[in-house]
Amino acid sequence: MMIGGFFDAHHASWNADDRALFSSMLEEQDVDIMAWAIGTAEPPERFAGPMIDSLKRLDYIRVAR
Repeated sequence: MMIGGFFDAHHASWNADDRALFSSMLEEQDVDIMAWAIGTAEPPERFAGPMIDSLKRLDYIRVAR
Protein backbone atom coordinates (compact mmCIF):
# COMPACT_ATOMS: atom_id res chain seq x y z
CA MET A 1 0.00 0.00 0.00
CA MET A 2 2.76 2.46 0.89
CA ILE A 3 5.22 1.75 -1.91
CA GLY A 4 2.59 1.03 -4.57
CA GLY A 5 0.55 4.05 -3.49
CA PHE A 6 3.60 6.24 -3.78
CA PHE A 7 4.28 4.93 -7.28
CA ASP A 8 0.67 5.38 -8.37
CA ALA A 9 0.57 8.95 -7.09
CA HIS A 10 3.89 10.14 -8.51
CA HIS A 11 5.22 8.07 -11.41
CA ALA A 12 3.48 10.07 -14.14
CA SER A 13 5.58 13.13 -13.28
CA TRP A 14 8.92 11.30 -13.11
CA ASN A 15 11.68 11.66 -15.67
CA ALA A 16 14.00 8.83 -16.71
CA ASP A 17 16.38 9.47 -13.79
CA ASP A 18 13.51 9.38 -11.28
CA ARG A 19 12.21 6.10 -12.75
CA ALA A 20 15.71 4.61 -12.55
CA LEU A 21 16.07 5.74 -8.93
CA PHE A 22 12.71 4.24 -7.99
CA SER A 23 13.59 1.01 -9.78
CA SER A 24 16.83 0.87 -7.85
CA MET A 25 14.96 1.54 -4.61
CA LEU A 26 12.70 -1.44 -5.30
CA GLU A 27 15.77 -3.69 -5.02
CA GLU A 28 15.86 -2.81 -1.31
CA GLN A 29 13.78 -4.57 1.32
CA ASP A 30 10.21 -3.26 1.65
CA VAL A 31 10.65 -2.94 5.41
CA ASP A 32 13.65 -0.64 4.85
CA ILE A 33 11.76 1.56 2.39
CA MET A 34 8.88 1.82 4.84
CA ALA A 35 11.30 2.75 7.64
CA TRP A 36 12.69 5.56 5.47
CA ALA A 37 9.14 6.75 4.78
CA ILE A 38 8.11 6.92 8.43
CA GLY A 39 11.46 8.25 9.59
CA THR A 40 12.60 5.37 11.78
CA ALA A 41 15.69 4.84 9.60
CA GLU A 42 17.78 7.07 7.37
CA PRO A 43 17.91 6.13 3.69
CA PRO A 44 21.26 5.39 2.08
CA GLU A 45 22.86 8.52 0.63
CA ARG A 46 22.13 7.36 -2.94
CA PHE A 47 18.38 7.65 -2.22
CA ALA A 48 18.42 10.87 -0.18
CA GLY A 49 16.70 13.77 -1.91
CA PRO A 50 13.37 14.83 -3.38
CA MET A 51 11.99 11.32 -3.92
CA ILE A 52 12.52 10.32 -0.30
CA ASP A 53 11.14 13.69 0.81
CA SER A 54 7.96 12.93 -1.17
CA LEU A 55 7.84 9.39 0.20
CA LYS A 56 7.99 10.76 3.76
CA ARG A 57 4.94 13.00 3.26
CA LEU A 58 2.67 9.93 3.22
CA ASP A 59 -0.03 12.08 1.58
CA TYR A 60 -0.53 9.44 -1.10
CA ILE A 61 -2.01 6.86 1.33
CA ARG A 62 -5.76 6.88 1.65
CA VAL A 63 -6.90 6.34 5.20
CA ALA A 64 -10.47 5.49 6.09
CA ARG A 65 -11.82 7.94 8.63
